[in-house]
Amino acid sequence: MKRRLPVINQNEISFRYSRSGGPGGQHSNKVNTRVELIWNISESASISEANKKLLLSRLGPRVRIVVSQYRSQRRNKDLALERLMSVVEKNLRTDPKRIASKPSASAKRKRIEQKKKRGELKRQRNSANYLD
Repeated sequence: MKRRLPVINQNEISFRYSRSGGPGGQHSNKVNTRVELIWNISESASISEANKKLLLSRLGPRVRIVVSQYRSQRRNKDLALERLMSVVEKNLRTDPKRIASKPSASAKRKRIEQKKKRGELKRQRNSANYLD
């Protein structure tokens, strides 16, 4: 069953910026391009109680996403928001319940035939002819 995605209020999401690791020279040494997104699920008013309960059981009280893929802070922030939405969507999705299937008529017939053959074999063992 697919649930409707909640719209998360921007005020509930906090961002922290820091210097990105790895190569990049002077630009990466001076500019805070790494983005850390933190969303507190337990204090969120944007999502329904049912969705909140489901997310808390699957993700815990807080979601933390760190992105330092791009040299631009803005692109990293946008990517972090996209990842947040995909994590929320993935964890709100519930699989449909499996409906138990029944054996087909031919399968039932074959099973009964096998049982009859096995029973006949056992009956033959008890006959007097078997001992001779």
